[in-house]
Formats: sequence, C-alpha cells, structure tokens
Amino acid sequence: MSTLALLVVLLLALVGLIVFAGLALLVHRHPAWAQPLVVALGGVTLMAMAVGLITTR
Repeated sequence: MSTLALLVVLLLALVGLIVFAGLALLVHRHPAWAQPLVVALGGVTLMAMAVGLITTR
C-alpha cells in the first residue's frame, strides 16, 4: 500500500470522526431525535466499513 493511500485513509478517518462527533453533539442537544451513542457508533461503523473497503482494493 502506497504512502498516498495511507494518507487518504487517515484523512477519511479524521473527517469521519469530526462528522460523527458533530452528529453525536447534534443528537445530544435534541435527545428526542435519537440516542447520541447509537448515532455516533453507527456512523463510525459505516466509516470503518468504507475505509476497510478502500484499503482492501
């Protein structure tokens, strides 16, 4: 795996972490929408799946 691919994976992981932390904060401020932990973990799971698919190519 090249260095560029590793940097892209790192960038995707960092952006995903920021996005899903924002989702967790949004749901935390409006608890009627969903549980914050479930939303954050669901988002992290989707991002991990996407990164896993990219790295196996």
